[in-house]
Amino acid sequence: MADQLHRTGDEPLIGVSYVMPVLNEVTHVRAAVNSLLSQDYDGPFEVTLALGPSIDGTTELVEEMAAVDPRIRVVPNEIGSTPAGLNTAIRASVYPVVIRVDAHSVLPSNYARIAVETLERTGADNVGGIMDAQGEHPFQKAVARAYGTRVGLGGTPFHVGGAEGKADTVYLGCFRRESILKVGLFDESIKRGQDWELNRRLREAGGTVWFTPALTVIYRPRPSLSRLARQMLSTGLWRGELARRFPASNGLRYFVPPVMVVGTILGLLLGIGGIVQAALGESPWLLLGFVIPAIYLVFVIAATILVTRPDGFRSSLWFLIVLPCIHFCWGIGFVLGYLKLTSNITAHTGR
Repeated sequence: MADQLHRTGDEPLIGVSYVMPVLNEVTHVRAAVNSLLSQDYDGPFEVTLALGPSIDGTTELVEEMAAVDPRIRVVPNEIGSTPAGLNTAIRASVYPVVIRVDAHSVLPSNYARIAVETLERTGADNVGGIMDAQGEHPFQKAVARAYGTRVGLGGTPFHVGGAEGKADTVYLGCFRRESILKVGLFDESIKRGQDWELNRRLREAGGTVWFTPALTVIYRPRPSLSRLARQMLSTGLWRGELARRFPASNGLRYFVPPVMVVGTILGLLLGIGGIVQAALGESPWLLLGFVIPAIYLVFVIAATILVTRPDGFRSSLWFLIVLPCIHFCWGIGFVLGYLKLTSNITAHTGR
């Protein structure tokens, strides 16, 4: 698969297609697109935006950008989901290297150059790096801190960094078009986690997914607690679904948050039972259940003290709320997804 991207010194640089699904992203999409237009990669490129049925002014904004720059093309994504948008944009683009972009992300100017060089050097089918979450106000900074620490999203390399090498999955991705066409593009039945599932198929087909910390992409977290909760619930739902569909491909670390959530909830219920026992004049031995949520509370406080010192007092206070929000919403979602209780939920949390 590497041969088509191998060049001699006299050959022109390989063309790159940036593909981005866009839905109700009027706040972030201009910065994301501008970061593509500002790449220092000298090869030919195109930007294809798969526009979902937006209601916040995104449609007018991306059409305006496309009208003034012919390198930007807008294609309709009537379904509106992320995988459908990615597939639509990929099919509408032409170059042999496909770089996935998120509307919440800002690519550094050297991203495409390093990504293509890494594809050529390693012979990989997909190359990706670090999702560098950065906040613009105290709440977002707290979310970004949770994303970038092991106590938040589990410490995968694309969140916290690590050594260059083969990986199960990577953030976003710089793909060989021929490789993803061969395995069938993104699975449109998977609304979240479709990148992990595509990388699973690439690896099963004998391909290589390659992580390099040289690729760092700025990511803007959700700006409010309600939107963060919905995002984490949706992510947990689909991770549970994937764990059920592909049990051999999921590590034990995915089960830590749901076990913690179930344990904490059971502990609270047992503790409440102990209060009832005491009220009835019985021995309140069920009060021992409160030990489990107490341990979790100590964990959250200790984690806040240890990891949020650089972020300021207000961000630290938010972290006390953000961390349990991530754990519980993700964990509850995972349980629901794993038990296949998602039919009435995933339609509202697919993106």
